[in-house]
Amino acid sequence: MSQWFEDEAYWEKLYPFLFQDLEPETAGRVADFVLDMLGATDGDVLDLACGPGRYALALAKRGCRVTGVDLSPFLLRKAMVRARDEDVEVELLQDDMRHFVRPEAFDLVINLTTSFGYFDDKGDDLRVLENMHRSLRKGGALIIDVMGKEVLARGFLPTTSTELADGRLLVQRHEIFDEWTRIRNEWIVIENDSTTTFRFHLTIYSGRELKDRLLKVGFDDVRLFGSMDGSEYGLDARRLVAVARK
Repeated sequence: MSQWFEDEAYWEKLYPFLFQDLEPETAGRVADFVLDMLGATDGDVLDLACGPGRYALALAKRGCRVTGVDLSPFLLRKAMVRARDEDVEVELLQDDMRHFVRPEAFDLVINLTTSFGYFDDKGDDLRVLENMHRSLRKGGALIIDVMGKEVLARGFLPTTSTELADGRLLVQRHEIFDEWTRIRNEWIVIENDSTTTFRFHLTIYSGRELKDRLLKVGFDDVRLFGSMDGSEYGLDARRLVAVARK
């Protein structure tokens, strides 16, 4: 049976909501932060779950040799169009992050905007981390950006809504389950007189839980931050950003 992230209708229908912030300036600030944190100016980069390529393109524009991997053909087509329109060279591949490995090929692996924790089998999350570790050269780094459990608990809302300028409305319903290790989501798109509903669930990690898993698969020097600006993972954290070295 296929899983929610394999449903192309999910990505197509929710694309305007999921990827509203595609301005090059925003992606550029993230790319600058990534390179500054690593003390690098270029290198071979793997953007795992690259989506429409916003960060892959930003890093490529800064001199990196970038490979973007995503499972969704729809999102990869978006990335290809953006790369062509912006005249940026990026290698784009369709593959499952549980399977993609290119041993010791990259100086940096990034997995951003909560693209981790998709799988029902939590062992698959470890497998993804192992793949990332194998794909890095010695001395390379990994950056993962997710919604941390502590951040979610502090500001949890059972129902939220987002409206686009064209009047489309997204209603989100959230439920924590499995002893605060998973979140169940129901997203309802309201457009004119029609509604479309998508249901999916994710594993949520605390800072300690994510750090322990990174150490378990062989990473060293794991540091946690509260956003992509390098702030501490504390009471004011907006995200959970883990930076790990091989």
